[in-house]
This record gives sequence, C-alpha cells and structure tokens, in this order.
Amino acid sequence: MKIFHTSDWHLGRTLYGKKRYIEFEAFLNWLIEQIELKSPELLIIAGDIFDNTTPSNKAQELYYQFLCKVAANTSCQHIVIIGGNHDSPTLLNAPKELLKQLKIHVVGNISPDYRDDVLELKDTNGITQALVCAIPYLRDRDIRILDEYELAEDKDKNFMHAIKDYYSKVCEHAELLRQQLEHPVPIIATGHLFVTGGKTLKDDGVRELYVGSLAQFGATDFPAGIDYLALGHLHVPQIIASKDNYRYSGSPLAMGFGEARQQKVIIEADISVGNVTVNEIAIPKFQPLERIAGNLDTIKLALTNLVNRNESIWVEVDYTGQEIVANLQQELQAIVMNTQVELIKVYNSQLLAQVLSSAEYEGGIELSSLNPEQVFDKCLSMNNIPANQQEELKKCFAQIMQDLTSNDVRAE
Repeated sequence: MKIFHTSDWHLGRTLYGKKRYIEFEAFLNWLIEQIELKSPELLIIAGDIFDNTTPSNKAQELYYQFLCKVAANTSCQHIVIIGGNHDSPTLLNAPKELLKQLKIHVVGNISPDYRDDVLELKDTNGITQALVCAIPYLRDRDIRILDEYELAEDKDKNFMHAIKDYYSKVCEHAELLRQQLEHPVPIIATGHLFVTGGKTLKDDGVRELYVGSLAQFGATDFPAGIDYLALGHLHVPQIIASKDNYRYSGSPLAMGFGEARQQKVIIEADISVGNVTVNEIAIPKFQPLERIAGNLDTIKLALTNLVNRNESIWVEVDYTGQEIVANLQQELQAIVMNTQVELIKVYNSQLLAQVLSSAEYEGGIELSSLNPEQVFDKCLSMNNIPANQQEELKKCFAQIMQDLTSNDVRAE
C-alpha cells in the first residue's frame, strides 16, 4: 500500500501577526498535485491540522476545500486524520459521519471503545488493504482515572504507562483482526506525541505536551507489530531510533524563523507486511524566511544582499552587538524601504538584556519581545521569591500554560 504522511499544518497560524493563508493554500494545492502525480492509496494527516482550538473560518474553509478536492478529483481512496494537541477534538469530530461517506476517517480523540480506533481500509473491490491504529493526541484524563492524591512524580510515570498500555491494546486488536483475514495486510499506527530522541528547533512553536515527562516515552514503548508509524507533533522531519518505518513528517511550512533554512517534506511510503520503502518529497518554499544575527555592520550587509535578490523575503533580525543602538528599527527600515524585503521582527538583544538585568530600569520595551516564561521569571525575581520555591512555581506555571492551550474550550 502506498501512503502519503504529513502533519502539523497549523492552518491559521500567524508569524508575528502576519497572516499566512496564501502559503497554506499554496501548500494544499501543491499537495493535491503530488497526490494526482504519485497516486497514494492513503493520506495520513497526523495531527495539528489547525493552530488552535478555535480556528478561523478561512482556516476551516481551506481544510474542507482540500478534503473535497482530494475525495472528488484524485485516486486517493482513504484519508485518515487524527487530532493533535493544538486541535479541538469536538470541532474535528463534528462532521466525521459526513466525511466518512467520502472515505475520510476523522479521529479527533479516542473512541469510547478502543477497538473502534482500528480502521479497516478496503479498496473499491471490498478487499482489505491495511489496518490503521488511528491514535490521536492522548490526554491524561482520556486514558486513565485520575487520582487527586497522586504524587507529581507518580502522575508522570503513570501517565506514560497509560499511553503505552493504550497503544498495546489497540495494536493487539489490530493484530487479531489481521490474523482473521485471508491475506496479511500491513498495520499502520499514528501518534501525536514526543518520542525520546526527537529533535526540535528554537522558535519552532512546538509546545511541551507532557510537563516533566518529555524524556520518558521511547521508540521501544510502541508495540513491535507496527509496520509503519506515522507521527506528528515535531516540526523537524526525522527518523526515530534508527527505525526507518518510525517517522515524523514534520510541518509543511516553517512555523518560525528557527526553521527558515530547513527543507520541509512529506513522506511517501510503500508498505507491506514487514517491509517499508520510504521516500521524502521536498516541499517548495512558498514564502522565503531569513534570520539575521550579528552586530550592526553584519546585519546591514546581510539586509543589502537580501534586497539585491529582488524577491519577497520576510526577515527576523537579532542584534547581538555590544553597543546599544536605540534607533535600530529605524536604521534597518531605511535599508529595506520600497523593496520586497520585509522586517517582520527586530530583536535588540543588548537592550533586552539590560532591561531584564535591571529591576530599576524605567524605560520601555515591547511585551511581544518576551515569551511567557521570561515574563514569569521576571515576576518571580521582582517579587523576591526564594530560589528554592521557584522551581515548583515554574512547573505549575508550565502546567497552567499547557491547560490553557490544549483544553477543548468550545466542546459544549
């Protein structure tokens, strides 16, 4: 069975306030072209379809237009979509029965009966082609009964065990179904989680999923019978634990300037029982991004070179020179004025360092220059919180941030 594997579209995501719908639409149109050209029988979208749980109407329009075009105009026989930590499970699931008529299988969250998370995909002749363990992002409350008296260290360990157990029982059911078939078919599993050894990049926008537990779920925790594991969550395309059939596809667009030089891909895989051949298909860059760091002379020279390329480029600048340049933004804007180069963000690191190191500083700085963790750290420092209490407070803050960004606030 030939499949395409992609994930982490983050439809609706902005970059420092810049809307990116033109890029998203260009990617989706390109993906349709690749489906028409390569004729995969299955497309897997491994979570984080949208950037938040309340996506804009435009983001949803792009999503549904894409699904309709693939179903109506290509030979792709099935689409499997799982929810990620950015997605609203109920929003994804709302039209699932309708989409199922188009052989689009949506699993926003786990089913009440875990056996229903095993999808038996058949061809036009009714012959089973593959079994898909369609496992979405797993929330703690979804897969185990929580104990209010549970210690923090036990909570993390028990949660990881619950994830492992859930994969085990779903895949065991798939194996049972496979044994009942007249001919063996591959078992494909999905996941949206952080697996030990996974690579991230600074400024890639990947949220911490399980506070305090990032290093505890490894490739060996997945059941052995999986022929291909289609993972989402990390934006860097990569192989896990040297297993060529355990893959993160990565995001199709650079979600931050930290990914500006990274080649984005979709995964094409030919899968049979016990054998997988994988090919990475490079995704074009629909909007070039560049990150420049250095002293003032270095930055000015780099900006001039970008201007001379005579193409649309979004730029992030990080000034790291020793001298404080108060009018940095104005000096750099003068270079790119009336060109296709656009300064999206300018960091004045030297000025920022001065602000953060001086409680008495009364000057101004944009709040957008600080991430939530930096703001919270500054609050702890300004309120003279003892060092022995700060670690626990930071962990609580991280948990609050996780809850705020992953709860399905519009479920009812």
